[in-house]
Amino acid sequence: MLYFSRFKVLSIFVTLLLGIYFFIPNIAQLNNNFLFPNKKVNLGLDLQGGSYILLEIDSKPLVDQKLQTKSLELRRELRQKNINYLNFRTEKNSLLFDFKEDQKNLLEQVLNDKVINSSVGATAREFSITYQANIVRITFTEDLINMVKKNALEQSIEIVRNRIDELGTKEPNIITRGQDRILVELPGLKDPGEIKKLLGKTAKLTFRFLSNTNDEKSMGIEALNSSKKDAKYSVEKRIVISGENLIDAQPGFDQLSNSSVVNFKLDNLGSRKFGAASKDNIGRNLAIVLDNEVISAPVIRSAIVTGNGQISGNFTAQEANELAILLRSGALPAPLSIIEERTVGPDLGKESIQNGIFSLIIGLFLVVAYMLYNYRILGLFSNVSLFANLILITSTLSILGSTLTLPGIAGIILTVGMAVDSNVLIYERIKEELKIEKSNLIAFDTAYKKVLTTILDSNITTLIAAFVLYYMGSGPVKGFAITLAIGIISTFFTTYVFGRYLVSIYVKKNKENLIRI
Repeated sequence: MLYFSRFKVLSIFVTLLLGIYFFIPNIAQLNNNFLFPNKKVNLGLDLQGGSYILLEIDSKPLVDQKLQTKSLELRRELRQKNINYLNFRTEKNSLLFDFKEDQKNLLEQVLNDKVINSSVGATAREFSITYQANIVRITFTEDLINMVKKNALEQSIEIVRNRIDELGTKEPNIITRGQDRILVELPGLKDPGEIKKLLGKTAKLTFRFLSNTNDEKSMGIEALNSSKKDAKYSVEKRIVISGENLIDAQPGFDQLSNSSVVNFKLDNLGSRKFGAASKDNIGRNLAIVLDNEVISAPVIRSAIVTGNGQISGNFTAQEANELAILLRSGALPAPLSIIEERTVGPDLGKESIQNGIFSLIIGLFLVVAYMLYNYRILGLFSNVSLFANLILITSTLSILGSTLTLPGIAGIILTVGMAVDSNVLIYERIKEELKIEKSNLIAFDTAYKKVLTTILDSNITTLIAAFVLYYMGSGPVKGFAITLAIGIISTFFTTYVFGRYLVSIYVKKNKENLIRI
């Protein structure tokens, strides 16, 4: 155990030098020095201040949309089966309609085949059917509603992340809160106004033709407001293409109109649809609708078959950029509303950092003093390993681009205690072996062999706990778990590998002398 090959020694020092290399940017102002990496440990919201936004998803429109879709499917099926129905309507999470008693058996068969059996998932049924007199009620189950909420939440998180990333915000923390809430933490961001504007828009984009008639009560026509002025447009409900066909959107500048615009590109399917629609409707106004508001209604001058287009609407440069970000990141499945907002000042974060560092320094001082007093030269090796451990933890966090929070500092302090505990186990075992063996080399070698199992058991069980915390926890708990897991691995290296190497050098030089601990 005390023999180290040249390769092992080289590996130890390469690891330590890399650790120091990635550690330096965290303590020195290098001003983008090309010799050192730009990465360093990012400070969380509780350490450097920033913005805290809690969003809530309104899943009701999704449920209503699913009801309408199921309603259309069912009515089409009933007509095909020649089943008469009256007063088809929706009520809360249910579809209701009247039927004739003599058609009940046929109706039950159709509903069981097309509603129940076709909607059975792997674990849950989506609908329940009840009959009362001549009225049938088809109700969405809680399982289906929860599934809709879960899917909306997952999609919303991804889109929120895309929109925030587009603005270049560093290290946002985006996590779920329950079934319908999203927590967004933005460290270092003092004014979240621009992000709030982006998150508050659903960004459902559609291209539809203006109606040739102004009769808003006509079938297939609806009145929509303009986003820029107090005006209304009669717009066809039929969608030519939607934002789903969008590949890219970038802000630009139109020289002819001397205004900011958004240039977009469609996928192959969207290009074909847009080309055919524009070819057949030259001279008509095409309404570009965003969240049920007409942002522009240009006249089609010629067929647009390239899949490239332009959205104009007297935008400012900032408005064009925001619109491009919204279109690139995709539409939210359901509206988001801000239900809580806080701004954490940098003074609070500064105080937290100072308190955390102070507690770490106090803990280190007491540990270092105890190890020197109790174990003398071996205590010195232990302290050197301990500082190497802290350097490796910090450098690993820098490489991973992790965000350090107060719980993360707590994880580092806990790691310090665990590192010392491992050294105490080793040195106490060495004391016992020195009482039995006369040879220093044999005593130290045997001690390291016997204590290995204990150290591995202790570190592995703690590592499992860290993985569970990371998997089951969120936010600060994950930060604690990450630093703890990294600390456990680095502790084993610095204590049992690097520390053992330092001890081996000392023992080999004093193999003939009596070593006292």
